[in-house]
Amino acid sequence: MNFSLHDLILLLPEDVLVGSTCIILLVDLFVKQKQRALTHWLSLLALIVTICLVLADTDSARTAFNGAFIHDGVAAVLKVFILAITATVLVYSRSYMRDRKLLVGEFYLLCLFATLGMMLLVSAGSLVMVYLGLELFALATYALVAIHRDSSRASEAAMKYFVLGALASGMLLFGMSMIYGATGTLDLAQIHQAVATAMAAGGNPHHQVLLAFGMVFLVVGIGFKFGVVPFHMWLPDVYEGSPTAVTIFIGTAPKLAAFGMAYRLLDAGLGGLSPDWGLMLAVLAALSLILGNVVAIVQTNIKRMLAYSTISHVGFLLLGLANGTPSGFAAAMFYAIAYAIMTTVAFGVILLLARTGFEAEEIDDFKGLNQRNPWYAFIMALSMFSLAGVPPLFGFFSKLLVLKAAIDAGMMWLAIIAIVFAVIGCYYYLRVVKVMYFDAPADKTALQLPQDLPLRWLLSINGVALIVLGVLWGPLIGWCYRAFGLPS
Repeated sequence: MNFSLHDLILLLPEDVLVGSTCIILLVDLFVKQKQRALTHWLSLLALIVTICLVLADTDSARTAFNGAFIHDGVAAVLKVFILAITATVLVYSRSYMRDRKLLVGEFYLLCLFATLGMMLLVSAGSLVMVYLGLELFALATYALVAIHRDSSRASEAAMKYFVLGALASGMLLFGMSMIYGATGTLDLAQIHQAVATAMAAGGNPHHQVLLAFGMVFLVVGIGFKFGVVPFHMWLPDVYEGSPTAVTIFIGTAPKLAAFGMAYRLLDAGLGGLSPDWGLMLAVLAALSLILGNVVAIVQTNIKRMLAYSTISHVGFLLLGLANGTPSGFAAAMFYAIAYAIMTTVAFGVILLLARTGFEAEEIDDFKGLNQRNPWYAFIMALSMFSLAGVPPLFGFFSKLLVLKAAIDAGMMWLAIIAIVFAVIGCYYYLRVVKVMYFDAPADKTALQLPQDLPLRWLLSINGVALIVLGVLWGPLIGWCYRAFGLPS
């Protein structure tokens, strides 16, 4: 491969982020625990500068390193929201991690390296880049889950995540080897052409079998990263066992990266097999919608409830991916963005209420929140209603678009399943609202909020955004449509 200065310039956001992370690593070595704010603000600055660099060039589609790295509208949209959500998570997490003596430089460095892996993943133009980005992100998140070394729950969750993640990575790599054996290339664009040739009339039947098996293993790997049924085993335990500051990170930005990985592998690489992988995704979506919504009803731990809620929401996201057209992909990306924003609000309120010796992880911990602090009860209610898909909040229109994508693909049966179980899922969201507004609080004194003003202000803005984006969602969906070459 021939490298040039053009290749490095095209990777400028990634170059800046990895350089900044290395600088923060060195600075953190000389920073005392009481001066940890420097690491915090440097990390936020690195993310903000990287966002600006991504926004400076969002439309033109170009490649680097002989096609291994793709810069296009899809990558730009996903990177902007991955970076913005990561920055939001760092602001939300500061007080929580400081109170538990977990505010160490490793927390920021692992978040930044995981973000870098996600950025590489959504820009992958070859199977090698997909695997590189995925493992960089995965290894960092394994360590984040186990960052609370004195917690047996965190250690157990990290072990489960690591073992099942390694298994999924192995399956993904095995599928890639089959794809390579059938096509003779690692480049996704060339794989796309080779698949079209192999599946045409008169194509090599041995290559068709290899491609079919490779596709199955790729879908399994994608399913694990999304946490869809039946590859969801790790999700509830990791959500519950991780420190809440880590749970909010794992539950938001990685879903955008998983969408990017699915789009690159399935459409850019295996587009010729879209009828096959589209049906597989539809079945996974149906299973996720059913199990996620039903099991969430019986949960008493709010983090486990949100974990099963995540499974059901990923089922909705797969409605758009199963469509297999640019409009379906745009709807799925819009849904992934909406879900990430809504979930940051829900976990942000949990972090706000948590304090030393009290995690606010049980639904009963929210009893009477409206009497103790009406504003943050309202913010949590907005999050629950939006996740449930109540109009005119943000979540309603994102659900509407993926349902339309499923119907347009001729999957009316899947749309009906999604609607029925979305109605069933309203129960566990409304239960949280009922507890906040109609149950008596255990402690009737005014809620003592943390002194972290950036957390409180950003959480308020994040919550109000669910109303604003529910009304003014046009520019965002227009940006998603343009990313896939559609008129906005």
